[in-house]
Amino acid sequence: MRVVIAGAGSVGRSIANELLGNDHEVTLIDRQPSAMRVASVAEAEWLLADACELSTLSQAKVDECDVIVAATGDDKVNLVVSLLAKTEFGVPRTVARVNNPRNEWMFDEAWGVDVAVSTPRIMTAMVEEAVTVGDLVKIFTFHQSGADILEVTLPADAPLVGTRVGEVVWPPDTVLAAIVRDTSPIAPSADDTLEAGDELLIVAGRDADPDDLHELLVRPRAAT
Repeated sequence: MRVVIAGAGSVGRSIANELLGNDHEVTLIDRQPSAMRVASVAEAEWLLADACELSTLSQAKVDECDVIVAATGDDKVNLVVSLLAKTEFGVPRTVARVNNPRNEWMFDEAWGVDVAVSTPRIMTAMVEEAVTVGDLVKIFTFHQSGADILEVTLPADAPLVGTRVGEVVWPPDTVLAAIVRDTSPIAPSADDTLEAGDELLIVAGRDADPDDLHELLVRPRAAT
C-alpha cells in the first residue's frame, strides 16, 4: 500500500514508522525545514513543500497512492489536503487528524474526509474505558456510515452474566464484535458464556438506541 502523509511532526513521523514497519510505502510532506528529520524515518520519501498546493500533491504522486493522511497540527490544512486529495486526485481513502474537537463537525464527506481521528476524543474515551465498569463508552465513530464502536465492562450484577451469546437477543442495528477476557480477545460464538468483568466491543449502527443496549447489558438484576 502506498501512503502519503501531510505533516512530518511527531504524529506524522510515528504513523510513518508504523506503516513502514508493516512494509508499506510512505511519503512525508511538510513545508517547515525544521520538520525535515529525515534520519528519523529514513526509509520514507520526503518532500519539503506546502501540502495545500496542487503542484506539491502532484509531485508527491498522490494520484497513485491508496491513502492520504492529513496529520498536521492545523485543522484548516488537514481539511484542505483531504478535499484536494479526494476531489482533484481521486484518492480512495483520506484520514484526517482533528486537533480541536470543536471542529469535528466539518470533518466529513463534504470536505473529502473518509475517517476523522480526534486525539482528544480518543483519549477521553480511553480514560472513561479505564475507570468505568457498567457504562457504555463510545470508543470510535465511523464517519462514513455513522456506526459506533462501543465498549462496556460487564458488572457482576449485569443481567447477561452467565448467559450464552447465542441466547442474547441484541437490539436492532447492534452486533457483538469481540469479548476481551483477562487481556485475551475472543471472537464470540453462540456457545460462549458471558462472565462478570468481560469487556464487550459492540458495533452499533446509526439507528441503534443506546438506551436499549444499556437496558440489556448493564441493568442490575432485580432483587429476589
